Formats: sequence, structure tokens, C-alpha cells
Amino acid sequence: MKVAVIGSGGREHAIVKKLKMSPKVTELFAIPGNGGIAKDAICADISVNDIEKIVEYVKNNGIEYVVVTPDNQLVDGMVDALNAIGVPCFGPDKKAAIIEGSKVFSKDLMKKYGIPTAKYEVFNDPELALEYVKTAPLPTVIKADGLALGKGVIIAETREAAVDAVGSIMEDKIFGASGENIVIEEFLTGPEASVLAFCDGKTLVPMVSAMDHKRAKDNDKGLNTGGMGTVAPNPCYTESIAKECMETIFLPTLRAMEKEGRPFKGCLFFGLMITPDGPKVIEYNCRFGDPETQVVLPLLESDLLEAMLACTNGTLDKTEVKFKDAAACCVVLASDGYPEKYNSGFPITVDGEVDGYLYYAGAKAKGSEIVTAGGRVMGVTAVSSDLPSAIKKAYKESEKVHFSNLYKRNDIGARALKILEG
Repeated sequence: MKVAVIGSGGREHAIVKKLKMSPKVTELFAIPGNGGIAKDAICADISVNDIEKIVEYVKNNGIEYVVVTPDNQLVDGMVDALNAIGVPCFGPDKKAAIIEGSKVFSKDLMKKYGIPTAKYEVFNDPELALEYVKTAPLPTVIKADGLALGKGVIIAETREAAVDAVGSIMEDKIFGASGENIVIEEFLTGPEASVLAFCDGKTLVPMVSAMDHKRAKDNDKGLNTGGMGTVAPNPCYTESIAKECMETIFLPTLRAMEKEGRPFKGCLFFGLMITPDGPKVIEYNCRFGDPETQVVLPLLESDLLEAMLACTNGTLDKTEVKFKDAAACCVVLASDGYPEKYNSGFPITVDGEVDGYLYYAGAKAKGSEIVTAGGRVMGVTAVSSDLPSAIKKAYKESEKVHFSNLYKRNDIGARALKILEG
């Protein structure tokens, strides 16, 4: 089967590497891919935003199945466009992708179906929103309704910060049209957990839980990023919490989407907070997370393509999805200065063989070299029998990668180890 993966990041590289292991895959494409992905798939230099050109390329190259991973393209209906020419996809259609595309939709869905989440109010008028934040409990969380490259959430610790956040989003339009409506919600406390789940509209199979590290600097200091590293499984996500999530969050969400006439097929990402009152949903994503995918997929023992096809065909209940009883750690190697200004274009070198996985993200081919071309350049993932050894191994293997301006956090997994130590 000829398979294409849409996207160009570390998440897509992890998906490509896992799909490459499937005996069903005869030819593998990445659109647009990157300099590192080009080692594992045929890369087509087409903008991920050009749905029309992608559809044409898929048609002309006889591609039989497409994995659509980026949020914008799912929300904009890439799956619908490919389905229209008879090509099946892994990923939700436009109607179902709204679960990430609109925070107002997802919050209202949770309220309607009794799915635990933070209390909230919705505003489309900046004056009313400003009035509200003058008396809202602090800290308060202010979210742009639409997609904002993972940056549309502001936690305001003070009244002044809350007023500034409303003004920035609704009046200054720092997130463009995504900020025409906003959600203002209560600040929840507790450890966070990320759970990705395979869904076929009726059946849901959770993957291994993960713990992300969003802040740029050690000890969770610095600015928010797309993610500086992950570990799996997440020690906060115990068996009893998993059971509760399945009963109160996962299955109710899938049923709610079905009742709304928006059956969800693909990967549904649950961003959870384990509060003193039990687990609650912080956010939904309509696709694989990045860099969670980079620790979850190396632990998948069964065939990824089989699981994806089952999601598309509605046969997930009859398909084996099996994960290793092991642990994984991903350390992100970034360009120093990320997520603000940074220099790039530096050659990337690797000492010998890496005992693990190199997932390229912000990297491009330049002649015979691969050079840095983004904030998060790559992720180094290691798998081991337990979390302490997986973390140690990931850091050891990351020392084999070199480029000028390299920056990484030195404490990925430290929080998880503290929890394990009790």
C-alpha cells in the first residue's frame, strides 16, 4: 500500500518511522517532510497549507492512504478533500476536527454532556470580557477560541495581566481571527497528563500516557514552547485514574461527538489535569501530540498502519493494539533562543549509531548535509525497561548529536522521577 504522511515535524518523523515497519507499506511519502524524514520517506516539497496541490499529488502518485496530522489542515478539511477523490485517511473530517478548532465548541460540548472540565464563561464582546475579569477569581485562564499554534492560552496571575490578555487577544488580535471569541475559565491545580487515543467513531483505545515539559528552561522556568521533552508512561496516571478517565471522559466524549453528528475517527488527544476533585479535561486536540508521539509510538508493539486503518474502517474493536511494558524518554534539541529569536542554518552531525531514535523536526537538506532550520531541531528518544534508565539513556544518546547553538533542558523526566520516588 502506498501511504503518505502530511506534515514536517518530529511527530511526523515518528509516525513515518513506525509506518515504515509495517509489512503492508510498499511506498512511503511525506508531504512536505524535512531533511531527516527524507532518509525514511519520499518527500514532496509542497506547502502543507496547499490542500489543492496535495490532493493533486496524492492522485497523480497513486497514493492509497493518507495520514493527516497537523491541526490546521484537519480543521480546514484536508480529510474531506482527499475523501472526495476516493482516498481514505487517518484523521477526523472537518466536522469532527472542530473539537480542537473551537474551544467554545469543546467547552460547550463538555458542559452539555457532563464531562469534567474547568468552569468557564464565553465572550465575543471585549467590553463584557474586561468587566468580567475585573472580578474573576485569580489566577484566571484566558483562551483564544480558535487555533493559535499552541500559544493561544494566557494564565493571568494579576488583575492587570487579565485585562492585558483580553485586550491583546480581542482588540490587538495577536492571534488573528482565532481571538474573536474567548473562553475565560477557572485555574485548575494538579499534575498534568497527556493521553492519545485511537478512535473509530464508536470504539476508543487509549495509548500509553505521557508527561510533557512545555517551558523552555530547567525547573519549568522560561516561556511556553511546543514542548521540550516527554516521558512515558506518566507516573501520575495510575490504573485507577485511567479507569476513571475511560468512564467519565474518554467514552463520554466519543459518544457526545457521535450524538452531535460528528463521529470522531483518528487520534483524539486528551490534555488532562488530575485535580483534587479527580481528572478534568484541560483541552482536546484532534491529532497526535508533539512531542508526545515521539515517546508513545516507540512503545507500540503492534502494527501502526493496522490500527490506523481500523480507525478509518470502523473495525478498531476487532484489531489488536498492543504496547510494550517499558518506558521512553524524548529530549528535544533546540536552537538556543527558541521560542523567541534564534539563528539557524548550522550543519547537524551525529557520532556513529544512536541507540534509540532521532526524530528530525526543524531541519532541512542542504547539499549533502542536514542543517538546522527551526526552533525545535530534533528529538532524541530512548526506550528502556523503566523510566530512570530510559531518561539516562536518552541524555547519553543526545550527547552524540552536535550543531552550533544547540540547547536542551537538562531535567526532562525529573518531575516524574520524584513522583516515582514518592
